[in-house]
Amino acid sequence: MAGPRRPPRWVWVYDPARAFRQSKKPVPADIQHEVERRAKALIDSTLKPRHIQPPPKKAKFNYLVDLSCKWRGPFFYFCSKYCSPGPRALSPFFESRFARLQYAGDDRFNLAYFRHTGQFWEIAQLLSLDECLAEIEAGGLFTP
Repeated sequence: MAGPRRPPRWVWVYDPARAFRQSKKPVPADIQHEVERRAKALIDSTLKPRHIQPPPKKAKFNYLVDLSCKWRGPFFYFCSKYCSPGPRALSPFFESRFARLQYAGDDRFNLAYFRHTGQFWEIAQLLSLDECLAEIEAGGLFTP
């Protein structure tokens, strides 16, 4: 004889906001070109003058030499290039990513910054490109 039927401990539920946020849709070429053009303009006009300094004399520690950006799938990364001048350096230069935009569809992006734990942490969802670039320009968590 079977006992009383227990309700399940958890149930799968469809969350349309989450499905929209983590879209795997390919990024249209026109949006890729627009994002890249505006990001390069931001880097050249604001971020490079603010963060890149002349190399120090007798440098012992890593220092920032360049800022760039690139696409990788649905993600658009802001990258910083550092010089490693020490005699024990594994390579003379290395690249680090400090901000990420993820295409979410309908000209909207999710914005994330790179944490000290080695992972990107998403802080805003479904922002327009203008809002994302304004956040990165403001600095704070998005410092190379």
